[in-house]
Amino acid sequence: MILVLSHHRDEHAQSVMVELSRRGAEAQLLDLSRFPLQLGLSMHYTRTRSHFVFGCDEHGLALDDCGSIWWRRPQHPSVEQAVQRTSHQHFALNESVEALTGLWHAVDAFWVNDPARDQVAQRKAFQLDVARRLGLEIPETLITNCPQAAREFVHRLGHERVIYKSFSATEQDWRETRVLKENELELLDNVKYAPVIFQSYIEADVDLRITVVGEQFFPAAIHSQDTDYKIDFRIDIGKARIEPAVLPTDVQAKLRALMQHLGLVYGAIDMRRRPDGSHVFLEVNPAGQWLFIERASGQRITEALADVLMRNDAQASPRLAPQSTRI
Repeated sequence: MILVLSHHRDEHAQSVMVELSRRGAEAQLLDLSRFPLQLGLSMHYTRTRSHFVFGCDEHGLALDDCGSIWWRRPQHPSVEQAVQRTSHQHFALNESVEALTGLWHAVDAFWVNDPARDQVAQRKAFQLDVARRLGLEIPETLITNCPQAAREFVHRLGHERVIYKSFSATEQDWRETRVLKENELELLDNVKYAPVIFQSYIEADVDLRITVVGEQFFPAAIHSQDTDYKIDFRIDIGKARIEPAVLPTDVQAKLRALMQHLGLVYGAIDMRRRPDGSHVFLEVNPAGQWLFIERASGQRITEALADVLMRNDAQASPRLAPQSTRI
């Protein structure tokens, strides 16, 4: 059986579930926000075996039956509202997280992506260093909470040649990439409250979204420079023309090495292709979106994900211990 860890509002998870169903594969979506209030868990260990089950009756979901698990958009466990004291809430949440984290390390299945590798791979500061070491071109970058360091970086490059962005964004608090404006220079002291990512601005012919599924690459060109917001293609994506692209052989080889080093089966890689044809790596999202690319370009990414999950569900074997995160 194939297990998908996400939630029912996740359009991407649902698209793969539909494809798996069409092919006759047994798959189940599990929303971890129901744990522990509405979803039970038992982990039973004896001298001869370990047995992991979600559910508190004979109809529970036995993880022994899962050959492939897709770590798509797992939700955080919940805390019972009746637990009112803050310290008790923190304790209850931590106990749930500890149980689940240990479970994922113990489950013998093929992962897309392995949770431990996924957690490390999504760190932007780490990605940039790995990409640089593997020979990919990256923007000159400063990550700092030191106002003086930020000022020196901006002064040297010129504020109009510097973008700034956050480590994370949510649907509730969206934070797009921006070029630093002159009237924002006086705000640089605010980096003392939290680190900020500053980078040299990369002129673009097109933005590239390269979706990687196992051994398959799906490069797509996003004509962001024809939209009203040329800095971050996500802001005006509805107006951007998207079409399949071709990567230079050496760039694809380096991206393959990046995926292998990060231990990712799936990743959505963002790059910029300059007007001179050179390619600059920006970041990789281990759970990045692909439906907007698939619909516009015709690339069959959903089918590729279903292929990987089904193939490895049928051939599930013990996973290797996590590799070193050093090059």
